[in-house]
Amino acid sequence: LGEHMTLRRVVVTGMGTVSPLGAGVQHSWDRLIAGQSGVRPIQKLDTSVHKTHFAAQVPRKSEGFDQPWAFDEDTVLSEKERRRWDDVILLGMAAADEAFADSRLVIDSEDMSHRCGVIIGSGQGGVGKMDYYSTAFAARGPKIAPALAVPSILINLIAGRVSIKHSLKGPNSAVVTACATGTHAIGDGWRIIAMGDADVMLAGGSESVVTHRGLAGFGAARALSTRNDDPEAASRPWDKDRDGFVLGEGAGVVVLEALEHAQARGAKIYGEVVGYGMSGDAHHIVAPDPNGQGGYRAVEAALKRADLPPSAVDYINAHATSTPLGDGIELAAMQRLFGQDLGGASMSGTKSAIGHCLGAAGAIEAIMTLKALQCQIAPPTLNLHRPEDAAADVDLVPLVARPRRIQVAVTNSFGFGGTNASLVFKAL
Repeated sequence: LGEHMTLRRVVVTGMGTVSPLGAGVQHSWDRLIAGQSGVRPIQKLDTSVHKTHFAAQVPRKSEGFDQPWAFDEDTVLSEKERRRWDDVILLGMAAADEAFADSRLVIDSEDMSHRCGVIIGSGQGGVGKMDYYSTAFAARGPKIAPALAVPSILINLIAGRVSIKHSLKGPNSAVVTACATGTHAIGDGWRIIAMGDADVMLAGGSESVVTHRGLAGFGAARALSTRNDDPEAASRPWDKDRDGFVLGEGAGVVVLEALEHAQARGAKIYGEVVGYGMSGDAHHIVAPDPNGQGGYRAVEAALKRADLPPSAVDYINAHATSTPLGDGIELAAMQRLFGQDLGGASMSGTKSAIGHCLGAAGAIEAIMTLKALQCQIAPPTLNLHRPEDAAADVDLVPLVARPRRIQVAVTNSFGFGGTNASLVFKAL
């Protein structure tokens, strides 16, 4: 960004999510803090052909869930429209709708429209529709292809549909960095505003891969938990008995806004984005660098940009997927970076409740991190009964949420291909 360039301050003024814990930020947060899980057996697929029979799934009214936190798809798209578009676009639109409404933004001029943009990504895009079209084409030939066959699966169509719906004519883009997508999207949105190219950016990620392809692919990589007899206990970051991650789905979107723009309209502010760090492992396609230097450098860079020492951090929302390899590597990297200061912070793995939502994970976890900042509560790491020995001196917030002072918070995301991202949020 240049040492001599004055960057604008950027804050979060709106948040929206559809997660395995429910539709809406408040519902998801309340259930997370209550220690509830969004993991359940998969009923929409015949999972007998797979080793894993469960996932962290969005609870939908169309599937019979009638609780207040169930996702009502009809509020986003009509049934006819939903048949045209992949769920990754539906979920992304739902999260963006909530974030936009929460921000109370009013696009009241063409000039303002040109200064508001969207950057929403996905790790895999419209895999459900891809599988449907592939099967249909094979059975009946290409003539059955609808006019929207191509756009219905495109990752950048999440941002495209959101921009059209809310008249956002500023920068329009999509990020695709596997499980770091949501975090990169928020960080890149921050940069766009900080450098003066927009005043407002809707940023986040969406994913919908609870499909045969998702189960088969990650199952073949031996990445998924197979705890079929107790799905809610399957995601257990840092626990000695962890055996893999839980496949998840959902979306998260935040409204990023230049501080002076937000203050001028009297917007509520959840927190300030003060740091963003990126790095690459350059090590392996799917396995993290065993010394954790990639994640270390991403967090180090984020703190450097924030001009904060590690001792200033009160809470870390870790990537913590519940894999035997990754959790320990991230823990060791944070211990090296923070040193004894890690003992003064709390670090938890919220994937224990929502599974691993892949390209949406970073955005949903950024929202939960901002809620921790707002509510002064460290979310719990569920199912953490036997922490690995290296974690003896680290507060991993086992089992139960805990009130504590949180003024500075970090959230981490790491993805296939060795891509790493970290964000630092600060209370104003």
